[in-house]
Amino acid sequence: MRVIAVGVGLMWAGLSLVASSPAIAQAEAFPSKPIRFLSSSAPGGLTDVVGRMLGERMAASSEMRGHSVVVENRPGAGGVIAAMAVVNAAADGHTLLIADLSNSAIAPLLMDKPPYDTLRDFAPVSLIGTTRFYLAVNSALGVNNWKEFVDLVRANPDKFSYGSSGSGTIHHLATEMMKTRAGLKLAHIPYKSSAQSTPAFLAGEIQVLFSAYQAVAPHIATGKVRLLAVASPDRSPQVPNVPTFAELGVKDMIFVPSVHALAPAATPKPIVAKLSNEIKKALQTPEAIKRFEAMGIDPLGTTPEQHLLQLTSDQTIFRAAVKLSGAKVE
Repeated sequence: MRVIAVGVGLMWAGLSLVASSPAIAQAEAFPSKPIRFLSSSAPGGLTDVVGRMLGERMAASSEMRGHSVVVENRPGAGGVIAAMAVVNAAADGHTLLIADLSNSAIAPLLMDKPPYDTLRDFAPVSLIGTTRFYLAVNSALGVNNWKEFVDLVRANPDKFSYGSSGSGTIHHLATEMMKTRAGLKLAHIPYKSSAQSTPAFLAGEIQVLFSAYQAVAPHIATGKVRLLAVASPDRSPQVPNVPTFAELGVKDMIFVPSVHALAPAATPKPIVAKLSNEIKKALQTPEAIKRFEAMGIDPLGTTPEQHLLQLTSDQTIFRAAVKLSGAKVE
C-alpha cells in the first residue's frame, strides 16, 4: 500500500507539473505587449501620478522585454468605470487597476448591488504604498491637543463642522468613526474632492479635516493648522510628536490610505507573481523611493499573499465604518 501511495503521489505530481507548464511558459514570455495601468482618477490624481511613477521605473527593467507601461485614465462613477474595465479585461497580466481605497474597499460597500467584489473579481498583485491620515484642526479653533479638542466639541455639540471629499469617502468614514468612539457631535459638510475641502478648511469654513500630511504641511509650519492625532498603528517619522489615536485611548481608529495593483481574477499565478516582483523592484529603486516619499507615500511592494491579507483587513474595517456612517450610493 505504501508503494502504491508513493506511485500515485508521483503520478499526481507529474500531472500537476504538466498542467502548470502552460502558465509557466506564459510567464516566461510575459509581457508580450505594453502593460496598461487603468486609473480611476483624472490626470494629476493620486492613482494617475502613482501609476506613472511606477510604470516609468518598471519599464526600465530588462524583464519587461522592452515593453512600455502606460496609464489610461478612466474617471467616473466613483471608480467603478475603471474597476469594471479591468474586471472585464483579458486575464493575461497586461491590464491592471491602480486602485485607491475607494476602488479596492469602500465603493462596493456603499452599494446595494455592487457591480464587483474586490476579493472575488480581482487577483491581488501588490500593495504599492500607504500614507498616514491625520486629524487636523484650524488653529482658529483655539485647541492645542486632543483633550482640549474633545472638551470644546463636547461643550458645543454640532457647533463645529468637518469636511470630507464626499459622502462615503475615507475622510467621511474616518470622522464618523472618530465621532462615535469619542462621543462627539460635528456637522458634516461634504465637498466634491479634497481640492475643495482643503481650501475650505484653510479658509475656516470648516474647522476639522482628516488629511494627508503633504496637503497641509506648509500651513502647519505657519501655525495655521494643528495636527492632533494620526490614524495609523504607529507615529510618523515626519511628525513624531503627533500621537496615534490608540495612544489617546480611542480604539479602532486605523485608517491608512493606500494604493493597490489589481489584476483580473483569472490571471495566471506565475504572471501575477512576476508582476508583483517587478513592482517591488521598481519601488526599491532610489529614484522611486525619493519621489514617493516626496508625495508622503511609503513605497512598499508586497507579495500577492501579503496583499490579499491587506485587502481582507480593509474590507473588515470599512464595512464597519460604512455601516456606522449610514453612507449609501444609489
